[in-house]
Amino acid sequence: MNRTKDAYRHQSNNRVIMWYKIRELYLKGFNKSQIAFQLGLHRSTVRRYLKMDEDTLTAKLQHRRRYPRILDKYESYVCDVLSRYRFLSASQIHDWMKEQYPDLPVVFEKTVYNFVETVRRKYNLDKEGLSKRVYEKMPDTPYGEYAQMDFGESRMPTYRDDFVKVYFFVMVMSRSKQKFVYFSCTPFTSALAVYAHELAFAYFGGKPRRIIYDQDKVLLVRENLGDLILTRTFRAFVNEQHFQPVFCRPADPESKGKVENVVKYVKRNFLAGRTFNSLEVLNTEVLQWLEKTGNGKIHGTTRLVPAEEFEIERKYLLPYYGEPVPPQRRAERVSCPQGQYGTVPDQLLQCTLQHL
Repeated sequence: MNRTKDAYRHQSNNRVIMWYKIRELYLKGFNKSQIAFQLGLHRSTVRRYLKMDEDTLTAKLQHRRRYPRILDKYESYVCDVLSRYRFLSASQIHDWMKEQYPDLPVVFEKTVYNFVETVRRKYNLDKEGLSKRVYEKMPDTPYGEYAQMDFGESRMPTYRDDFVKVYFFVMVMSRSKQKFVYFSCTPFTSALAVYAHELAFAYFGGKPRRIIYDQDKVLLVRENLGDLILTRTFRAFVNEQHFQPVFCRPADPESKGKVENVVKYVKRNFLAGRTFNSLEVLNTEVLQWLEKTGNGKIHGTTRLVPAEEFEIERKYLLPYYGEPVPPQRRAERVSCPQGQYGTVPDQLLQCTLQHL
């Protein structure tokens, strides 16, 4: 904004100087064609300046012409959205505009941000309610080595003017920041969590060597003298897929900073202002959001596009030969050769920032 004002001020000063030069040469006896040649101007420009007296010139310079913005015709829509959901970010509004208007011009994110901020100021629609997300910078990990997984939940409004609680599974690749999200209308069980893992592996086209978790009761029965005891269903899945689960120490949220930020991102960017239609629609919408926004836009910390970075990471993943199996079908064939539960050695507890 300051650069624009400086440029306009500089342009105004140049016009004043030009007016005085034209008047000076004209008073010395030069005709319009000679003045135009001397100053490198068009003859009609010289004629226009000579018709203006000093008061007219001053009035013209004080009137700053407003050029139409490329998004001006969407002002009423943005104003209506912000009136109902002041907490929405410019990025979310841009997504909504692309859904609402298929012919929306292709513009830079900064252009959308400036336009939304202009609408906020014009109609006094300041952002409320949510604080800015904070992403901490973590050391880079090798491609294909680590992913992080977590659960989230949120209340969504429905078209019947009530609310429904939704639960979601999030997995993010630690290096590329490529994300996967899956929603459920019921709390996650071990079997449903395993199904979500398989959907994530299918989405990524492979699986990481290690996945970092909280000590969640969905995956663990209890801690036994330093060992973690996995639920039978999850242990069978780990044995089947041959990846290494890494469990963070309790009360150590920094160890899973990447995925916990993704949980917040899903709540504040994807879910905020969205109305629940059905579970099938919600899971379709979140895949579209991942493609366009979650994985398709520049990451706030790495300044890279996760989807583009993932094209490199994909080559380092372990192959996934399976097929996502719904919980009902998997329950029919779960078996565990070590008995009802399996244990995880104590060294898997060493989930520190070095691993992330």
